[in-house]
Amino acid sequence: MLTQKQHELLCFIDEKLKHSGVSPSFEEMKEALGLKSKSGIHRLISALEERDFIRRLPNRARALEVLKLPEGGVSETDHSNVIALHPETTVREVISNPASAANNDVLEIPLHGRIAAGAPIEALEGQSALSVPAALLGPGEHYALEVSGDSMIDAGILDGDYALIQKTEVARDGEIVVALIHEEEATLKYLRKDGRSIRLDPANAAYEPQIYGEGEVRIQGKMAGLLRRY
Repeated sequence: MLTQKQHELLCFIDEKLKHSGVSPSFEEMKEALGLKSKSGIHRLISALEERDFIRRLPNRARALEVLKLPEGGVSETDHSNVIALHPETTVREVISNPASAANNDVLEIPLHGRIAAGAPIEALEGQSALSVPAALLGPGEHYALEVSGDSMIDAGILDGDYALIQKTEVARDGEIVVALIHEEEATLKYLRKDGRSIRLDPANAAYEPQIYGEGEVRIQGKMAGLLRRY
């Protein structure tokens, strides 16, 4: 049996992952539960881990998985995708299932130029390829884009990073997508449905959301992971 606060926190984390693909920060969890300090969140997370409702993966910057919901069912959250749980960052770390994550295979995926994380710019089709550890990719067809700009910096996506994109023409509200605007320009943003309009939200307070009609935006993929070279 979970306490009320443990139940509330687990549901809050699970719902946040389903809707945005990003784990809530410690501050968000503290405010959602009405607690006075983040230490209370640490204790709740430890208690949930002890009861096998969540799991932290070793050597993954305190990465967290939701294993099951309070009712006893398995969470609908995609467990092949692990969200880095850290109050200072929301970078999404993606691994495949444990069996495939253990291998050292490297795949080459197409590298299609640069994509804006700021004002939209052209996403160039190119013949280049990017070598990516197989453990960073889930099922489906993928390609990579080099990020240009800083409008997604608060989501941990920096200028010069490589966004790993799963090809798809559909995405859920709150997911980070490659949006093709007017069949000319592409940008990396949070997807929001705003009535009959499409809103592309940045993750940087210095930028304004971009609003378009449904026919003006086409989804070309959703973010599956991030590769950063040092």
